Amino acid sequence: MRTRLRDFIVTDEDWIFAVADYCHNEGIRSVLRYVPDPQGTRGTHKKYRKFDFDDAFVFMKNARPGWVKDVHIVPPERVKQVLAPDRRLPFITKEHKRVRTIVSVLQKGVPLSKMGVTGSLLAGLQNESSDIDFIVYGSAWFAARDIIAQAKKERTAITEISDGMWKDIYKKRKPEISFDEFLTHELRKGNRGMVDGVYFDLLYVRDWEDIEPCIRGVDIEVKTIEATVTNADFSFDSPAIYKIDHPEISYVLSYTHTYAGQAVPGERIEARGMVEAVGNMKRLVVGTTREPKGEWIRSLTLLENS
Repeated sequence: MRTRLRDFIVTDEDWIFAVADYCHNEGIRSVLRYVPDPQGTRGTHKKYRKFDFDDAFVFMKNARPGWVKDVHIVPPERVKQVLAPDRRLPFITKEHKRVRTIVSVLQKGVPLSKMGVTGSLLAGLQNESSDIDFIVYGSAWFAARDIIAQAKKERTAITEISDGMWKDIYKKRKPEISFDEFLTHELRKGNRGMVDGVYFDLLYVRDWEDIEPCIRGVDIEVKTIEATVTNADFSFDSPAIYKIDHPEISYVLSYTHTYAGQAVPGERIEARGMVEAVGNMKRLVVGTTREPKGEWIRSLTLLENS
């Protein structure tokens, strides 16, 4: 069974999980999102209850404690269906005007085979106010971002996020940087927008050929460093990866979406997180908890020039 980040899986009990990363040596690493519930608020023919991150862990610790680690580990033999964002996109596009709009804009430079939709739309459990979690796979993501940026300048089908929406996003993310710093970084990223009054994210997922074996690190200490970014090809992935020029640490990884795309090659960054040893190499991990406290990445170069 082949799965990757942002796929959904459906178990034999009709529990729906979001795949959390690319590493599935012990089972499918994922997070519970929906379970059947007659009192649930999602779905039409069959009702489902939606779980936030913390509530999902409470439920799973009671219902399937053996599946709970840092995420939820689903045994492959319990999976009856994989919902792949790219394979489901043609069906979703037929039913949803806003998704059709994004697809039509991106098709100016991105093959349809490199697009997908995840989140509640992938599960068919969206409501009228649901955000759109739109995926572009691999290096085509960067072309998609440029197309979205041009579309926002033209202010036709896709528009920039309002000030009020940015403040809502900031409150939801709860980052360890000020709102002004947060907004300075976010506006540069260009991976968010509005379509017909609804917010959407342009999410990165690796092409199959870019997925590498995963190696777990050993925690050493919490540390703050400054370094220059030398490569950011996977800076919008999850985890976001920044190769850096530093005498001790080779990479900075971020497991929180807030710090994806936070810096570009050549920029000086400040980062605080947990130093991990991976063999003879060390990396700094930001986002060791769902809402990382006392951990951050900021581009000092960007802030100095803003």
